[in-house]
Amino acid sequence: MCGRFTITVSPAEVAELLGLADLPPIAPRYNVAPTQMILAGRLDAGERREAVFLKWGLVPHWADDLSIAHKLINARSETVAEKPSFREAFRRRRCIIPADGFFEWEKEGKKKLPHRFRRPDGRPFAFAGLWEHRDRPGEGSLETCTILTTIANDVVRKLHERMPVILIPERVNAWLKPGPLKDPEAFFAPAPDDFLIGERVSEIVNSPRVDDPRCIAKGTKGSG
Repeated sequence: MCGRFTITVSPAEVAELLGLADLPPIAPRYNVAPTQMILAGRLDAGERREAVFLKWGLVPHWADDLSIAHKLINARSETVAEKPSFREAFRRRRCIIPADGFFEWEKEGKKKLPHRFRRPDGRPFAFAGLWEHRDRPGEGSLETCTILTTIANDVVRKLHERMPVILIPERVNAWLKPGPLKDPEAFFAPAPDDFLIGERVSEIVNSPRVDDPRCIAKGTKGSG
């Protein structure tokens, strides 16, 4: 699954990943958690790329209870085309979410030891995502998103059987364009084993309230 991630690289690197000349103001994020607003790239009505902020946790257009978002932070790629919560967004509202790492946890007794998976060169990559829009009378519109997952590669599988879908650059254009995907399974293959490395990081990241460079400090324990 993908329940926490980072995006700490420069705005210029994020803009390049999203294929945009500029971005809205952004700051490094060291511990992005569900229900927070996250940066995403998508196509606007004229099929031009744009950067937007979406709330992490999908709320389907038909849902009466907004708390469903807590259960829909991820979508399994194997069933995304059929599940009522995701199938319309999968057909019409695909997006990419920039990241440069994500966390998984190792159990050691009662402890949860966090590990961060990132590229060896530290460069960012694009998660495959979906987004939804709904109007809320008197409250403005709500735009939400989810991150797709797939089976883990050998590097991530040591800690978890699932990992986020990471899109290779050559498939981003096709992913963003509305409509059926040709050979969708090709989009959902796990990242190659040499694409990511894993490293122990500070236990301070266990708290979603902490979002600073201590979260990615190697192999240290946080103080709270």
